[in-house]
Amino acid sequence: MKTRFVLIHTSHAGNVGAAARAMKVMGFSDLVLVKPRWANVLRREETIQRASGALDVLNNARIVETLDEALDGMTHLCATAMTPRDFGPPTRAPRQHFTELLLNQELSPLVHNGMKADFPLVSACQPESVAFLFGSERFGMQNEDVYRCHVALSIPTDPLFGSLNLAAAVQLVAYDWRQALGGFAVEAATPERQLADGAEVAGMLAHWERALAGIGFLDPASPKKLMPRLNQLFNRSELSIEEIHILRGIAKAMLQRTGPDAGKASLPAAASPDQ
Repeated sequence: MKTRFVLIHTSHAGNVGAAARAMKVMGFSDLVLVKPRWANVLRREETIQRASGALDVLNNARIVETLDEALDGMTHLCATAMTPRDFGPPTRAPRQHFTELLLNQELSPLVHNGMKADFPLVSACQPESVAFLFGSERFGMQNEDVYRCHVALSIPTDPLFGSLNLAAAVQLVAYDWRQALGGFAVEAATPERQLADGAEVAGMLAHWERALAGIGFLDPASPKKLMPRLNQLFNRSELSIEEIHILRGIAKAMLQRTGPDAGKASLPAAASPDQ
C-alpha cells in the first residue's frame, strides 16, 4: 500500500530532517511538505544534520503550496490530532485503526460477495494508498484539514502531558504502520550460525573428558553417566563451530593447569556410555 507522510506548515527545519530519518528507518520514503516556513528547508544545514543519513528521503521530498497538491493520488487520509473535532472524523489510536484498516482490506472481497462481517469495517472500499498528515509545531492541524480526513489518529499519551515533538509523532505513527504491515524480520539482520557437526562435538567431548579427569571432577574408574549427560546438554545447545572452539579452549586451559598427561593414565581408551 502506497504510504505518504505530509507535513503542513512546518516551522522548524530540524523537525523535517528528523521526520525524514524516522520515515527511513521504518522503510518509508514519500515525504511532502505543504508551505513550510523555509523555502529551502530541504537544503538547510540543520535539516541535513537531523536527517542523520536519510538524505535520499530529503532528495525525493517535494514542497507544495496547497494540501490538495500534497494529497493528489491518496485515497485514505489520516489526520493526527490529540483532541476530537466537532463534526470531524472518528478519533482512534493508530494501532486500533491500522488493524481495522488492513482487516477491512483482507475481508472486503468476502463482504462484497454477500458474506457478513461480525465487526464494523473501516469503509466499504479497499484503500490503495494512505497519507498521514501532521500539522505545524505551534498550532497542530487546522479544523478544515482534519475534517477532510477519514480518521483522526490520537497517539495514547499521559493525559497530563500529551505534547509530542513533531518528529517523535512521525516516528510513532511510522512504527505502528510498519508493524501493521508486517514489520521487518529481526533474524534477517542476524548472521547465520554455522552449527558444529557430530564429529566436532564428539572431539570436543573427548577433550573435555580428559580435562575433567585431570582436575579430578571425573573419576575414569567410575564415570557413570556424566559424559552422556554432557553430550545431551551440548546437543540441546546446538553448538556453533565458534562455541566448539571456545569449549576446547577451556579444556586446554584446564589441562595446562594440571599437566598435559593428567588423567590419561587412568582414563579408559573409550568409556562406555552405559557405565
